[in-house]
Amino acid sequence: MKKLYKFALNTLPRPLLIRLSYPFKKIAPLLYKGDNVECPVCGNSFRKFLSYGSNTAHRENVLCPYDLTLERHRLMWIYLKDHSDFFKKQHTVLHIAPEQCFHSLFKSQKNLNYVTGDLVSPIADLHFDLHEIPLEDNKFDVVFCNHVLEHVEDALQCMKELYRVMNPGGWGIFQVPQDLTREKTYEDPSITSPEEREKHFWQKDHVRLFGRDYPEWLSKAGFVIEEFHPNQHLSDEQIARFRLAKNEIMYIARKN
Repeated sequence: MKKLYKFALNTLPRPLLIRLSYPFKKIAPLLYKGDNVECPVCGNSFRKFLSYGSNTAHRENVLCPYDLTLERHRLMWIYLKDHSDFFKKQHTVLHIAPEQCFHSLFKSQKNLNYVTGDLVSPIADLHFDLHEIPLEDNKFDVVFCNHVLEHVEDALQCMKELYRVMNPGGWGIFQVPQDLTREKTYEDPSITSPEEREKHFWQKDHVRLFGRDYPEWLSKAGFVIEEFHPNQHLSDEQIARFRLAKNEIMYIARKN
């Protein structure tokens, strides 16, 4: 069963995985009953979470079996709920590549004018290429674009587009896989095979691996960057129970 799950995770296309996840998440929670870990997004507790990731970057005990959150989703939720006005003020929101764990929750929020976009996702409102967003300037108060910029041909151009559609005074969260042991972002256009991309960039469809210079990329696009460190805001016990990545840095990108 575990081999089949891992095979599907690393082989099936994303739109199909999204569709298959709906029946899957009705069964998986029954198999993981317990109280060792907790998802702050859905509020459920489990014996453990599911594993997730490619062969190169596979991680145990990270995927919530009910709402399919990962470490990054749970960290983002904690920031939005406890350290921002996201759920308190009226906001126009653009969510690129909307995550299932957030989609229905954000859609139901009465304080949000919520628009989603993606190239192929079946749950997105709009379908477009991030290199050229077909929306007007200065339109959104909040923009989310998580784990997308490692896939695109020209990451800086996509960042500039996200900056363009954001309102002055707006902010965004653009999470990426980040190798904090690497000073500079690693790119090599000669690496084209899925096997080599997974080896070098952690996943078969990644075209770069961001290093510690990731906030510099966002700054080049015009953003002012703030850092949110989970180990500065949560106890070790909370980090362990929510299965967060203790040393992860979440960057809040603001447009002045």
